[in-house]
Amino acid sequence: MKEGHFQILNGCPHTQQAEIERTRGADMNIEKIVSDLTLEEKAKMCSGADFWHLQGLPGLGIPSIMATDGPHGLRKQKGAGDHLGINESIVSVCFPTAAALAASFDRELLKDIGVTLGRECQAEDVGILLGPGTNIKRSPLCGRNFEYFSEDPYVSSELSSAYINGLQSEGIACSIKHFLANNQETERMFSDSVMDERTLHEIYLASFEGGIRQAKAKTVMCSYNRVNGVFSAENEEMLNGILRGKWGFDGIVITDWGAGKDEAAGINAGLDLRMPGGDPKSTERLIHAVEAGELKEDILDETVKRILKVIDFVVSNKKTGLTLDHKADHEKAGNAAIECAVLLKNEGNLLPLPKSSRAVFIGAFAETPRYQGSGSSFINSYQVDSALDIASKMQTVTYARGYDLSTDETDDVLLEEARQAAIESDIAIIFAGLPNSYESEGFDRKHIDMPDNQNVLIEEICKVQPNTVVVLHNGACVAMPWVNRVKAVLEMYLGGEAVGSAAVKLLYGDAVPSGKLAESFPYQLSDNPSYLNYPGYNGRVEYREGLYVGYRYYDTKKMDVLFPFGHGLSYTQFAYSAIRLDKEKMKDTDTLKVTVNVKNTGDVAAKEVVQLYVRPLDNKVPRPVHELRGFEKVFLQPGEAKEVTICLGKRAFAYYNESLHDWHVESGEYEIEIGASSRDIRLKGTIYLISTVEVPVIFTQYSTIGQVTKTERGRYVLDPVLKAIRARRESNKETSNKAMGEGNEEMQETMHLQMPLNSLVTFGVVTAEKLAGIVSELNSGQLKGIYNNE
Repeated sequence: MKEGHFQILNGCPHTQQAEIERTRGADMNIEKIVSDLTLEEKAKMCSGADFWHLQGLPGLGIPSIMATDGPHGLRKQKGAGDHLGINESIVSVCFPTAAALAASFDRELLKDIGVTLGRECQAEDVGILLGPGTNIKRSPLCGRNFEYFSEDPYVSSELSSAYINGLQSEGIACSIKHFLANNQETERMFSDSVMDERTLHEIYLASFEGGIRQAKAKTVMCSYNRVNGVFSAENEEMLNGILRGKWGFDGIVITDWGAGKDEAAGINAGLDLRMPGGDPKSTERLIHAVEAGELKEDILDETVKRILKVIDFVVSNKKTGLTLDHKADHEKAGNAAIECAVLLKNEGNLLPLPKSSRAVFIGAFAETPRYQGSGSSFINSYQVDSALDIASKMQTVTYARGYDLSTDETDDVLLEEARQAAIESDIAIIFAGLPNSYESEGFDRKHIDMPDNQNVLIEEICKVQPNTVVVLHNGACVAMPWVNRVKAVLEMYLGGEAVGSAAVKLLYGDAVPSGKLAESFPYQLSDNPSYLNYPGYNGRVEYREGLYVGYRYYDTKKMDVLFPFGHGLSYTQFAYSAIRLDKEKMKDTDTLKVTVNVKNTGDVAAKEVVQLYVRPLDNKVPRPVHELRGFEKVFLQPGEAKEVTICLGKRAFAYYNESLHDWHVESGEYEIEIGASSRDIRLKGTIYLISTVEVPVIFTQYSTIGQVTKTERGRYVLDPVLKAIRARRESNKETSNKAMGEGNEEMQETMHLQMPLNSLVTFGVVTAEKLAGIVSELNSGQLKGIYNNE
């Protein structure tokens, strides 16, 4: 039974609790150590020893542990650190990037990759792995979207939690990043992400919440940007208020490299460690701040204790004698790529292909696949499988390059060669996508189009070969002007170093696709809800779309999309039946158990991702039409059926109430939707929720009658007034109909509901004194019945 952080935070048992909490080293008495340190030693601990290492205390036998880039592979530099990767890194295995891993919807896969990376870190004496990237995909233009999981905070939170559980079970501290609202590369060093409190909590904070509260991440990397005017490294509301206060985070907050500002202001706000290190002036400034009374030494002491606690975790769990098994890990990377692949289209069940069919592989990516992004996560890969190398062993496969990766211009010679090869084949398989120059850390995409020469190639091949398949290598969604002319589309994302062999296995049926989109694919960029406000102006980025990110926008607006969130086909079919809710009504403190049967009705074994969405039916506050609140990936043999159970707690039904500054459930009916995507809902059930918390409302003479009567107290207090108004309307009905026409009752009722309370005095319904009594009673804890003498 799997339930997400929306449930565990409200009492629903969860199988993904952090699975270990290693015992601290018996020799490290942190309280004693800190009490014996000099001010200079304590100040020095709050910045790195160099580019990649934390400060140690050699005299006390406390080593300097190493942090290094991840998150989909180990990027440990051989020589001096430079963050941009100019100096070569050690050879390591490159796993699929987060964009691909999210499409797996597979917690166990993410956990296993975390375990594998943890063992690699142990073998290379790395103590902190910088990842996973858990920022929301607000816009498809973000150049770093390949490092992020999803447009949906639930998916992001659940999968990052699984990854962290795996990594930290091996004694390696994770650094979940980039906290917070770091959703673009444009002006990322100083931009200001401006949004309302509800959006901040429901979308951008919720994405990190599971990794911190549920998986107990040991470190958090704060981002470069500002949030509502305050730099993340000095944002006390986010660090001390939410991260440490509401969420109980007791690890260390590390700056993104170079994101630190004022040392004292950062530590006062909840920051612990400035990276990179090596600047003695930083220590001097911190000492001066303590001596000048700008920073209390006991706050500095707590900071150093947290740093030592993380060092202790790493040292206590250090394993010796481990060696890297690149070959085995490469195989794991290939299996992961298979789990992540999304079959977007398969007209006429063209795929899987018969191995006897004459196929031409077309496109430079068939020979040199794009399998990872550029920037700080770039891996010096152990072995890269190309689809062409794998398929070249088959006598039925030929190759044509088709386009030049170094330009967007069409090469007529390459195009004609590809056309002729397609004519002579039974099937054309075009490997296409985005080159490195189109998406990377450091800059944003300018559009969502693929290079012109690739689009032209696909169009031209379709003219001569009706059986055309497109295999995509890209870190985020792309426009597909040719989608109606190709027979099949297989999305591989940036699938890691074994993506080529994975693609061939999927194309020929040696493996079955089971991935689902963790992001929506719009038809065009202008469809995206952030379009008019991305990337902002002069460093100010207004998140005016609010809650309506990705499918929350498209589905609520009922807008056509190229491919919806959660979409993904298989080589078999699945039937959903017998949805069962264990309650018809419950309090918001209870837990709902939802059970559904899923059956593989085809003839091949495969996996299906069962998705659960919650749709509020009686909501009075604006909300998306539905939101993903649970998912489960299930493996089924042909003809096999399994029962899938998902638990839902308070958070599955809640919205963030800005008056309470907390999560709140409205009383009313909610629909439970079970589907294969956000647009393919197969089964529905309803539950009635009873809220146990009353939202405090302060009424004034300017509150409308309609606002007041939305509350139980308001209806009780205004009942005599409303009766008097309706009686007056009824007695004047004939006159009113002559003056304003027949059937004006609805107009009058609406007008009365929209009237402010002080209009009751204006129209002589009550006196000013009586109105003051009404307002007082509305805001009182007791009902006094002021109309007894009326």
